[in-house]
Amino acid sequence: MKPLRVLAVMPLGTALGGSEQSFRQLLIHGRGSSVEWTVVFLRDGPLVEEMRSLGVSVHLIEAGRFRNVATRLRAISRIARLARARGADVMLGWLAAGQVMSGAAALFAGVPAVWFQAGTPRPDALDRLATLLPARCVIVVSRDAGTAQSRVWPQRRQSLVYAGASLAAFDPAALRAPAEMRARLGLPAAGPLIGMVGRLQRWKGMHVFIAAMARVRRSHPDARAVIVGAPHETEPRYADELRAQSTSLGLDGVLTFAGFQSNIPEWMQAMDVFVHASDREPFGIVVIEAMALGKPVIAGSAGGPAEIITDGVDGQLVAYGDDAALAKAILRYLDDHAFAARAGAAARIRAAVFDDRTYAANVIAALRESVL
Repeated sequence: MKPLRVLAVMPLGTALGGSEQSFRQLLIHGRGSSVEWTVVFLRDGPLVEEMRSLGVSVHLIEAGRFRNVATRLRAISRIARLARARGADVMLGWLAAGQVMSGAAALFAGVPAVWFQAGTPRPDALDRLATLLPARCVIVVSRDAGTAQSRVWPQRRQSLVYAGASLAAFDPAALRAPAEMRARLGLPAAGPLIGMVGRLQRWKGMHVFIAAMARVRRSHPDARAVIVGAPHETEPRYADELRAQSTSLGLDGVLTFAGFQSNIPEWMQAMDVFVHASDREPFGIVVIEAMALGKPVIAGSAGGPAEIITDGVDGQLVAYGDDAALAKAILRYLDDHAFAARAGAAARIRAAVFDDRTYAANVIAALRESVL
């Protein structure tokens, strides 16, 4: 089979969240004789050298801010020339920001365009512009995200590819027992530990989790909580709001703000219950990771998690913003150990469907189909 020559445009050089991790997984598991990758980064960062270390042809073409029109146009021209020089069969824009550059360059180069919509369109000006540019296909990560994307004019053909998790890193057999992890990480040894992992952004619902923990503590005063994640550059004050909220609810010494951590499997393994309280999460890789560890999971009832979890079987679903319902779901796990154990065991089985190798193969299949 002739190798598929793909030129991918990645707007970020730093792995900030799930969409960047998905890009890493695609390049790690999607290499081989069937695909030849060329990657253009629009911003420098650790991902640039990491991709080079994999043997990928990497180019850094700084695009500047959107208001720097001349710089953007020069970058688009350079990407188009590179696509022609590399004989690209298809161009892949990563996120709406990547598609704005990749889609425009594809027009000049005469190459088919596809883009990866890792989010749920609001839609804002960026999503509208990305969708306006021609594309053979928009890859979406959930049916819910696909429905939202279909509301953006003009409608483009879609390919549903669920994101994948690096399941080998979240194998409980490869990690120490939760109690040992808690000791190693300096977390309280006594009482159930309920945790969250994610960037500190309001739509992620950390404030809802904190309010729920105050309710949980009324009947389980020994319960402890941990939030793993760093502030996001777009909401720098949110972290201070969360700390003030925690203090006002009497959770000082109860709730640990762990900040950014690179050893996420260990932090998750230390938890007894995992909470994902986001508002319409496009998919939720972190949900899969917690399920792979066999943790009792609670996630939002709208968006991608509702396509992952069967409520009451391999997890629980609650509406975003409802701290009373979230507290009730946490208490169900804490008060019914048999139910928690069943849900955790079922979660491990369900998580196996969403491995990163299958995800990478499915993205490549979508790319091949787009150029037929």
